[in-house]
Amino acid sequence: MPTSTGAKKTATAAAGKPMPKKQLQHFEKRLLEERRRVLKELGHHGETFGSNQQDSDGDLSAYSFHMADQGTDAMEREKAFLMASKEGRFLWHIDEALRRLYRSPETFGKCHSCGNDIAFDRLDALPHARYCIDCKQREEDAKK
Repeated sequence: MPTSTGAKKTATAAAGKPMPKKQLQHFEKRLLEERRRVLKELGHHGETFGSNQQDSDGDLSAYSFHMADQGTDAMEREKAFLMASKEGRFLWHIDEALRRLYRSPETFGKCHSCGNDIAFDRLDALPHARYCIDCKQREEDAKK
């Protein structure tokens, strides 16, 4: 098993060389793990949306007893929706990274802006990253 420093050196090799097959397999595994985790989270959110107060407290009435309870229920549903929406966007990014990995493995791990290699540490932390840290920083600065 190569050490992390050996993997770093390989990932920062010449920009023209494709990523070694072993590293591609590592990132495929990481992406698939993240995908499973996100789908599990989305399943939990689906349970939240599928249940209602009648199911949770056994009350046959569709109305809360107090207006504050109605507000709390609405806020919890909105929070769950926002989290599910965020997880859904994250799932889309993971799926896009898997498509890039399968369709053109020779360009996976290359920055979409400058074409240089994305650092191993960055890809290990964010296997769906499309930009090197410098290009991503420039993009973030431009949004401010």
